[in-house]
Amino acid sequence: MLNEKLKHHNIILASGSPRRQAFFKELGLDFTIRLKPVKEEYPPRLTHFEISNYLAQLKALPFKDELQPKDILITSDTIVWHQNKALGKPRDTAEAFSILKSLSNTTHEVITSVCFTTTNFEKTLHDTTKVTFKALSNEEIEYYIKNNKPFDKAGAYGIQDWIGRIGVTKIEGSYFNVMGLPVHLVYKTLNAIANHN
Repeated sequence: MLNEKLKHHNIILASGSPRRQAFFKELGLDFTIRLKPVKEEYPPRLTHFEISNYLAQLKALPFKDELQPKDILITSDTIVWHQNKALGKPRDTAEAFSILKSLSNTTHEVITSVCFTTTNFEKTLHDTTKVTFKALSNEEIEYYIKNNKPFDKAGAYGIQDWIGRIGVTKIEGSYFNVMGLPVHLVYKTLNAIANHN
């Protein structure tokens, strides 16, 4: 449905995430994947969704000079916000363990920002989901890290993985947002772009 409306546009997804790519396929959209390396660093003064907004916009920068009039570039970033700090991707097993231990028996926020860039505008939006974990045993955390190797995931876990199935007791907000894309907002925004053009 949306693909028909956007048939005169070129959707470019600048994400190596297989989960985000799958969401776009499931929306029935034709898109191309283009990747450019970006050093994901942000000013220390930023907090909460300011961080993911900044990083989503940062990922769009290398493409700006080459966008064509009918291109819609989509970049995004997900962070886990817990105890007033952003939890990124763990560097090693020890860091993954420490992150998951801190999330155990508490509620944290998962924030995903999505930046839409064309030759004449840029729009960034974000969505926040609250996720509550049960008390995770050391054995459960170690088992998960060993078997799922969550080193490419903010907050050291994927909600669709084993640990999400056995550990998450409550979700407030979009489940897909926790997986890395607020699909409902992406659909709504692309619809607005299609109707506007």
